[in-house]
Amino acid sequence: MKSALKTGLFALAAAALPAVAYAHTGVGQTSGFMHGFSHPISGLDHILAMVMVGVFAFQLGGRAVGLVPATFVLVMAVGGGLGIAGVNLPFVEVGIALSVIVLGAIVALNVKAPTAVAMGIVGLFAIFHGHAHGAEMPEDAGGAAYAAGFMFATALLHAAGLGLGLLIASIGERQGPFVVRTAGGLAAVAGVGILTGVI
Repeated sequence: MKSALKTGLFALAAAALPAVAYAHTGVGQTSGFMHGFSHPISGLDHILAMVMVGVFAFQLGGRAVGLVPATFVLVMAVGGGLGIAGVNLPFVEVGIALSVIVLGAIVALNVKAPTAVAMGIVGLFAIFHGHAHGAEMPEDAGGAAYAAGFMFATALLHAAGLGLGLLIASIGERQGPFVVRTAGGLAAVAGVGILTGVI
């Protein structure tokens, strides 16, 4: 548990480094960074999926704590590049909604997938999230700064999911897993609402 916590904190610190470069007004493309940063945290679908990735990684433990969120961020950057380049990707919104449903269900069912399989699952959904971020980049935003912004915000949401898993686990061996799995179930239900347009 301690090594997982240290890994999560190290990942969070590493993810914070790009923000330092853009923290001062007038240095770099701050508007691009802020536009990118705000995009993942402006929609319930993105927030739920990102947090569930973190909780899923926490449930798996071990190397998955670092590798699963890192895979999502890196593959999302590829998807973002496709979106910025104007490459068409079908069913993006459906893929995003399905990511909330599937990741929520995985957390709810406490699926113990091998790390490589977990990386493949989150990587698949990361393409859709990244494409949406890239395709919605404002014309006046710099691509690199914008990408750094949405990657940083995503890493923070993953860290929040890891922290949520750790916090809930500290409740107790019996209640903690129940609360985590309930949170996953609620996320999956919300994903169905997003997919059907109810939410």
